[in-house]
Amino acid sequence: MDLTDTQSLVTLLAGVAIVAGLLGVVVPVLPALPLCWGGVLIWAIFTEGGWQRWAVLGAATVVAVLGTVVKYAWPGRNLKRVGVPNSTLLAGGVLGIVGFFVVPVVGLLLGFVLGIWLAERLRLGDNQLAWPATKQAVQAAGLAFLIEFTAGAMIATLWVAGLVLT
Repeated sequence: MDLTDTQSLVTLLAGVAIVAGLLGVVVPVLPALPLCWGGVLIWAIFTEGGWQRWAVLGAATVVAVLGTVVKYAWPGRNLKRVGVPNSTLLAGGVLGIVGFFVVPVVGLLLGFVLGIWLAERLRLGDNQLAWPATKQAVQAAGLAFLIEFTAGAMIATLWVAGLVLT
């Protein structure tokens, strides 16, 4: 690969953006799906290859939008069904962010679980009642993680298919 070649450089940058997006699912500081989609967008705009690159961008756009909607709607609906309020999720998110900076690597998860448990403990007044809601919230977060990673992997697969086709 000749880095003085614009096509190769754009393809490399698009790949880096997509990989960073996939890492953004694991490290929630990075905007995962927007990075993956942005990599495909840059590739489609600045490379030659005909209509296939625009078809890949269109498909990646559909996957990114659907992935984002489903990521919030499906786990959120499950939490509403079992009665976990938004304030509990907010407490989990805030303590998750604090935990991210206090305890390296696992602090985000620990803070999230602790925040949800504390909020539910305060709301319900009982340890035994707080634990099922905590489990439901952790399952919802895991489901959102899987949905977002699957959407990002689908975008990456579409991009690789576009590279092969063009």
